Amino acid sequence: QVQLVESGGGSVQAGGSLRLSCAASGSTFGIIDSGWYRQAPGKQRELVARINNSGRTDYVDSVKGRFTISRDNALDTVYLQMNSLKYEDTAVYYCNVVRTTWGVKIEYWGQGTQVTVSP
Repeated sequence: QVQLVESGGGSVQAGGSLRLSCAASGSTFGIIDSGWYRQAPGKQRELVARINNSGRTDYVDSVKGRFTISRDNALDTVYLQMNSLKYEDTAVYYCNVVRTTWGVKIEYWGQGTQVTVSP
């Protein structure tokens, strides 16, 4: 089992910045992929950014150039630096990791952290 604890959400004005953190604990060996998703009211959850063990990153088009995902393997923590925040970035942000064991991939989710951007 992997436990994920998110922090860093809050309220900010448009143009501001926030950094989200997601600390993993438990059976973290075997985590191959980490990411951040978000869900706005009335919308489906969407992928925001991912980073794999090779350091390869992927971003949804709407955040490219503004958000940066990174990972500290020693701390088992993944970060999402969010700059130039827009009103439409308002959502609950969820941390996600994929762990593989005996060839089976299992996903784990954090509890979510609210990000509110005022116009």
